[in-house]
Parts: sequence; C-alpha cells; structure tokens
Amino acid sequence: MTRRLLLLLTAIVVCVCGALGLTTVFAQRAYLMGELDDRVNDAAVHGVTGAARHPERPGDLTFLRTGGHPSGLLAARFGPGGQILAGAVVRRDDGPGPLTAAQRSALTGVPDDGTTRTRTVPGLGTYRVTVLDASGIRVLAGLPMDDLRHTLDGLVRIEAAATAVALALAGGGCALAVRRQLRPLGRVAATAAEVARTPLGPDRPAGLARVPAPDADPGTEAGQVGAALNRMMDQVEASFAERRRSEERMRRFIADAGHELRTPLASIAGYAELMNRGAAPATADLAWRRIGVASARMTGLVEDLLLLARLAEDRPSQTAEVDLAILVAEAVRDARAAGPDHVWRIELPPRPPLPVMGDGPRLRQAVSALLANARVHTPPGTTVTVSVGTTAGHHTVRVRDDGPGIPHDLLPAVFDPFTRADASRTRAGLGEGGSGLGLAVTAAITRAHGGAVHVDSVPGRTEFTVALPAPAPPPPAGRPTSHPLSTSA
Repeated sequence: MTRRLLLLLTAIVVCVCGALGLTTVFAQRAYLMGELDDRVNDAAVHGVTGAARHPERPGDLTFLRTGGHPSGLLAARFGPGGQILAGAVVRRDDGPGPLTAAQRSALTGVPDDGTTRTRTVPGLGTYRVTVLDASGIRVLAGLPMDDLRHTLDGLVRIEAAATAVALALAGGGCALAVRRQLRPLGRVAATAAEVARTPLGPDRPAGLARVPAPDADPGTEAGQVGAALNRMMDQVEASFAERRRSEERMRRFIADAGHELRTPLASIAGYAELMNRGAAPATADLAWRRIGVASARMTGLVEDLLLLARLAEDRPSQTAEVDLAILVAEAVRDARAAGPDHVWRIELPPRPPLPVMGDGPRLRQAVSALLANARVHTPPGTTVTVSVGTTAGHHTVRVRDDGPGIPHDLLPAVFDPFTRADASRTRAGLGEGGSGLGLAVTAAITRAHGGAVHVDSVPGRTEFTVALPAPAPPPPAGRPTSHPLSTSA
C-alpha cells in the first residue's frame, strides 16, 4: 500500500512539474518570438525607408552598409514580378554578402502583407522573415532564430534540472510524510498480528492486545481503524467471558441435577434392597412410603427440568384468557393448606377480574413456586402477603414476607437453576427443602409470557414481583381491600 501511494504521489508531482515546465517554455517562446518579430518588422521598415530614398535604383541595398545592423540580418529587393532583384546577408566580420541562388530561391514567394513567417534558408538556417510594400518598393527583411533556439534549449535544460530536483525533494518529502502518517497503521497491523498469534483456547491470556490510545483517536482515519479494532477486541473478550460463564453454569447445572437425582435414586435403591431382604411388614410398609416420596420428588425434579428445557426452546404454550385474581387466590389457598405454620394474607383490587393471556396451569405453577419458596425458606410464624394490582399496562403479583431475607451475594443468581443458600445441599429430611428450581421455573414461565420478575430483599422484608402484560387498558386502580380469604392461620 505504501509503495502504491508513493508511486501515485510521484506521478502527480511529475505531471505537475511537467505541466509547469511546458507552460513556462511555451510562454517564454511566445515572448521571445514576439520580440524577434518586432525586430524583423523594424528592420523591414528601416529597409523600406532606405530604399525609398533611391527609387530609381531597384537593386539598391546600400541601407545595409549604414552600420548598426545585427549579424545575420538578410535583406532583399523584389521586382514587379516577384523576382528577387538583389539580396544580401550581414556577416559578423565581412559586412553584407550576396545571397546564393539557392538562398534566393528559398525566399521567393514570401507575400508582401507584412506578416512574419518562418523560412529555412540553405547555408544560413531558420529565419523569421517579412516583406513590406511601400508605393511599389518591396523589401524583405529577416533575422535568424538561432539565438531564440539556444535560449529555449537552455531554458528547457534548466526546467528539466529544476523538475528533477523538485521531484527528488517532493518524493523524499512525500515518502517521509506518508511513512509518518502510516506509522499508526503499522502499529495497528502489529497489534492485529499479535492478536492473531494469541491462542483463544481456555488457557489463553487474560486479555487481548489493544491498540494504544494515541493510535485509536477517532479524529483520524488510522485512529478510526484502531478504535474499531479495540471495539472488536472488547466484543471478543466479552463473548469469551460469556462463554466461560455459560460453560460454568452448564457444569454447575449438570452437577446439581445429578446430585438432586442421585439423592432420591439412592433412597429408592436403599429401601428396595431392604425389602428384598425380607423386612417386617411394618418396615416394608414404611419402605414403600419412602419409595413413593422419593419417586415423587424425582418425578417433580425431572418435570421441572423438562419444563425449563421447553421454555428455553421458546416452544409455544397454550394461550387463553386467565383471571389473575382467581389464579392467585387459588394458589394462596393451596399454600395455606401446605404451610399452616405460616400466616397467609392476600390483597386483591376492588374490581376484578384481572385478565392476562397465557397458559393458566403454567402461570399458576409460577405463582405457586413463589409461595413455596416463601414457605420453605422462612421460619414458622412468618407472615406472607400476596397482592395483585395493575400498573403501567401490566398486572402484577407481589409476594412479600417478613422472614430473614436473601443473602446479598445470592441476589444476582437467585433465578438461576439450583441456586440455594445452603451450598452444602444438606436437607433435614427427604422431601423437605427445595431443589433450587422453583424460582428458575417462575422466571422462565414469566419470560415466556412476555413478563418480568424482580426481587428486593433486606432482612425482615423480601418481595418478589411478577409483572405480566395486560391485554387491555387497565381498569382504574383502586385502593387494595382485604379479600374474604385474608385470614390468619
């Protein structure tokens, strides 16, 4: 690229210098030719004036002997028929000398209109000649063009030398300027080459090379290239970071899923082995119950995993109009039956229904998972308040409890699968506690319905908010009133 640019600049300089040189030569030639023509005309006027003194002498050229004539001046007298009666040329040392027959022949036929013309005279060279006619006296005068040609030849040589010097200086200056301007691009190319050599596997360096800030100034073309390369490196690093996080989540997901499935499977295998050994009827009955509990736990875990997989693939669900108020009331009734040691409260707007478009069973599953989360992760006696309302074109479900709250470092990942505060995965007993999938299922179902879920938690107050788009303009918001289901357990 640099070589091509230098060649282009050199060609431009050559063209400019050549055009200037030709213009100068042509202008100088025109100027010198004009001066020579003026001198030829003056010599012709002088010759006509001298010849007019002796009109009776048609071949008289005595005016050439008066002195002061330049060397090489030639003059001739024409007769009435256009023939040359007399002709001579002024020589440097010998004075005027006669013209030869060949020289006279070369000058024959020059019109007497006073226009200056160029003629080649054998033995004398190229001349500028003109013929003047004054009352029948026709005189030709001419001067050689040798001095003009020598002057122009010298000028051409000077122009050529000046052009060569200018070309050398301009080429050197352009080379330095181009190289200086292209240095940032060279550094950008070096950075790109360094990035290309950097391994992009799991053991790659912490960061990719960047173009230095001075070479990434968007105010210059090279800086724009450098800035674009830096942005690309940022995107590549962000992509790799997200890929590592995704792989880490996948590994953690597989490990947690394997552990959660292994626990009930181990329980089932143990009780089955106990029954194979011929346990007593009471023990066998207990074993059957525990096997049923473990099977139900494993079935629920598998169903939640399959549901998350289906929602991740954006599979369409059944869509119908669902009354959110009734759905929440039924979910609270079930939660009260499952957790009688908690205080359950529900607040509904004064003007139900609150319609939403979606899959009713899945939406109820999402609300039930929030209620189960509040029941499992708060101590007995905790008050859980569920409120339903409308805001900004969305119907909202808020589940609030006054329990100990969620650890601050756990909040960013609270909706990820298998996220639990007890990292050791210990349980007080089979069937107690959660698998860590409930909030993930709630978030996935909410997103599948075009909604969003959010959590705020401090010690003594934890609130989950589910917002679902309303299919129609929301009714006028009223002050929440106690629903007939607002009772304390």
